[in-house]
Amino acid sequence: MNVGRAGSLAFKFRGGVWTLFFLLVLFSMRPGTPVHATGLASVALGQGIRFWAAGSIGQYRGETVGAATLVTWGPYALARNPLYLGNALIGTGWCALTGKPMAFVIFLVVFITLYVLLVIPYEEGYLKKRFPGEFARYSELVGRFFPLRAPSLARLKGPFDWGVLWKSERHSLWVTLIGTLLLLSRRWW
Repeated sequence: MNVGRAGSLAFKFRGGVWTLFFLLVLFSMRPGTPVHATGLASVALGQGIRFWAAGSIGQYRGETVGAATLVTWGPYALARNPLYLGNALIGTGWCALTGKPMAFVIFLVVFITLYVLLVIPYEEGYLKKRFPGEFARYSELVGRFFPLRAPSLARLKGPFDWGVLWKSERHSLWVTLIGTLLLLSRRWW
């Protein structure tokens, strides 16, 4: 699937789309909505996966697709898109915090349109060109969001860079923390 310009724009503005989704969720809540522990657990797990993935990449993630090497270790030994899997868990957790089934519907539409139909095919198109044989073999072993086979323990370890993690993920961490706190505070306003 060639998504071309639409995929490039979706990749560049994925953070803005994520922000719009969050605002929809936030303002769909009613004051007094009870806190669901499963929502908080999902948000925490999602952010944890994002940390592991960002630290495993070895370079700063930006507004353009790029890769010096094909990362196949750490969480990338389990899923080709662990950052987006983390986003899915955070988004699902935020939806659970609202207590509104419609939030899940909105989230699914946004997630599928943004990531599954646009961003992921765009990124994978780049990786197929940059690492043709290697990416084909990797795709046979590792699914987009879930493992196709159990990876070796050695593949799960791989290099991890705390400096890149901090540079790449601190903005996402603040967005997740502040967003979750805003959702929790919505009980009172």
